[in-house]
Amino acid sequence: MSSILAAGFTDFAQQIVSGLASGGIFALLALALVIIHRSTGVINFAQGEMATLSTYVCWALIASHGFGYWPAFAATLALSFLGGIGLHRVVIRPVERGNLLRIVIVTIGLLVAINGFVIWQWGGSPQQLQSPFGVRTFDIGGVIVAAHDLGTIAVALGIVILLWLLFQYTKVGLALRAAAVNPEEARLVGVRVSWMLALGWGLAAALGAVAGMLTAPAIGLDPNMMAPILIYAFAAAVLGGIDSPLGAVVGGLLLGALLNLLSYSSQYGVFDWFTEELRLPMALLVILLVLLIRPQGIFGQRKVSRV
Repeated sequence: MSSILAAGFTDFAQQIVSGLASGGIFALLALALVIIHRSTGVINFAQGEMATLSTYVCWALIASHGFGYWPAFAATLALSFLGGIGLHRVVIRPVERGNLLRIVIVTIGLLVAINGFVIWQWGGSPQQLQSPFGVRTFDIGGVIVAAHDLGTIAVALGIVILLWLLFQYTKVGLALRAAAVNPEEARLVGVRVSWMLALGWGLAAALGAVAGMLTAPAIGLDPNMMAPILIYAFAAAVLGGIDSPLGAVVGGLLLGALLNLLSYSSQYGVFDWFTEELRLPMALLVILLVLLIRPQGIFGQRKVSRV
């Protein structure tokens, strides 16, 4: 009996670790969505395609230009950051003071344009981006954990910590927060709000790039790779609170663990109706339930207005 319980606990722990790895990717892309939503009030529907483009850039640097993975990773982050800034200055800035629907339409247009460019430049055939962490596994207290899962969790947590330090302890981070929360008052104290918003787009593009580069080794690289990941990330952002960076992280980790545990439980007849094909609909159900029960999410604050 004890051996059965021990085996069950080991399987449970493995599912949790694997879920946290995928949840870390959801969290990074959810953070990107939150950063842009806080500054513009809209969801960037092109976030997934931007991440896919960045991942293809990384793959091209490795496959065609002889870069190692980590030099290509760093170069892709820099290019994505600059590309995000340029995208804001050229495409988003001219429409950001207009109707929010106009910005939404622009981001949908970007989605189509970037997807078309990726297919035109690299074709639609799947490619393979090797994991920088190898294919090894580690036995941690009887729990067999893939090196890629551990590496993904470590990179995701490291980036979240760096972002927290940026926003809490630097003048640029403080200016970014001020521009997102109250742009009019931020302008009065000398904050260049437009450039802060551009930096926000740059950070979001870099976060998406990391999410894409960590996703591709696990599921393969193709032009539509990040489309389902964007839905998971949106669910994570809504679950945690669409205006809360902390909520995006917690929501991503919770969602990743939840989906894996549902899959694990179905193997033992607990949720035998749940199949792999239902993972994406489950994320949509999470969005619906949160919007119905607690629209502000776990860490969001309810907006109160006078009438």
